[in-house]
Amino acid sequence: MTVKPFNRRNFLKASVLTGLGAALAACAPKTATPAASNQGASAGSQPKEEAPTAAPASAQAVEITFMGWGAPEEDEGVKKAIEQFQKEQSEVKVTWLHTPEQYAEKFLASVAAGTPPDTAFIGSDVFRTYARDGLLLDITNYVKSDPLIGAKDYFIEPQEEQRCTYKGKWYGIGSCWVAPHIYYNADTLEKAGVPFPSNDPDEAWDWNTFLDYAIKLTVDRNGKTPADSGFDKDNVERWGVSWPTWWIPLHSAVASNGGDFIDLNTGLFVLDKPEALEAIQRVYDLSLKQHVAPSDEVTQQLGMSTVQMLENGKLAIAIDGSWALSWMYKMKGRLGTAVLPKMKVPATNMQAHLHSALAASKHPDAAWKWVRFLSTPYYQTQFCKIGLWLPSQTALMTPEGLKTWLNPEVHPEGYELIVTKYVTNYGKVLYMPPGYPKTNDVMQPAWDKIRIGEATAEEALPPAVAEANKILEEEATKGS
Repeated sequence: MTVKPFNRRNFLKASVLTGLGAALAACAPKTATPAASNQGASAGSQPKEEAPTAAPASAQAVEITFMGWGAPEEDEGVKKAIEQFQKEQSEVKVTWLHTPEQYAEKFLASVAAGTPPDTAFIGSDVFRTYARDGLLLDITNYVKSDPLIGAKDYFIEPQEEQRCTYKGKWYGIGSCWVAPHIYYNADTLEKAGVPFPSNDPDEAWDWNTFLDYAIKLTVDRNGKTPADSGFDKDNVERWGVSWPTWWIPLHSAVASNGGDFIDLNTGLFVLDKPEALEAIQRVYDLSLKQHVAPSDEVTQQLGMSTVQMLENGKLAIAIDGSWALSWMYKMKGRLGTAVLPKMKVPATNMQAHLHSALAASKHPDAAWKWVRFLSTPYYQTQFCKIGLWLPSQTALMTPEGLKTWLNPEVHPEGYELIVTKYVTNYGKVLYMPPGYPKTNDVMQPAWDKIRIGEATAEEALPPAVAEANKILEEEATKGS
């Protein structure tokens, strides 16, 4: 699961053409009934788009397509999964449609043209919009009747069902989980006399402790910290922390303060509530007020990636997604990881793309077989091994399961606690109702004002939330 850090301007990309596919999908069956079959028991770059990859199969095999994005690691992983799938059965042949660029537009254009893929990657932000508009196959009966996938304790719950359902029906299965946490340069912290943070959520730094250490770790060209008189905020040699302000890291902070982006029951924004406003302002103030975090402009001027800043001593602590471990582990020096600092309670955002069958597929049973295979340990394990994914399947979190993917060359000591204790117990899924991407136009100006210090969260967000909720209320009246 590759998550591209994008700003809210890009939210619209995933829904530009949704309406074009609705009519076509409405003609397809909305609910599929499982057929008797052999279920099987598999218990950073810009790549160029390539020709579809088809796997060999028998002459009688049903042919289906699978569309998705992904950097080379995911592309290669999908190809290996197809090979394994063909070894386990001969009834279904899968062709991989790797689409690393302009995925949402090309996906929906294929739907509008009447040539949709049978199965596909679906972004979590547009998942319920697509389900409402009839683009996705209802796989509830398949899931519930499957002895493996449908088992009560197969996935981390209730998070899996929360992200995979719309109006009580399953329209996909999550690829994995990913979640923000701390990365730090252990050498930098040690030299500064700052204790290492922990992977155990019971030992998470509280916000004040985190801020004190961030101040201590931030040094200007004269060796002064923000706590010293004469600190030069315009000439910082080392920043204490970086905390990105796109939705996944921000939601983690809001959840830790007892708030949320969207209320699960009403489907409306609650970013105007005190808990959310306080958490959001705290994150932005790391740069605006405390001067312990670089602004977006400073980061761009430095021209360094996060891992380069860490290894070159320009940054001590980075908040980033778990997927970043797949390249962070290559950092020169000692890399450490830890849970996020807590405000009121430990919390992190849980997110990932989903695998869905398309309602317009002429081969729903075959499409389900493939989606099911992608939900078994073989597929998930290969990406967990390289630090790209966190597991969503409980079998991979047992002592025996951990041995199948934890890699001492990739995962720092104690990393298993982030999976078995932190994400499992404190992970929060951001509910994104139908029409969610359309709120970008009214929310983005508010975020921009907060970012540059033109307005506080308390000043900018309430009016934007009111307008955004009007959009969501209107969207809630659409569809069946």
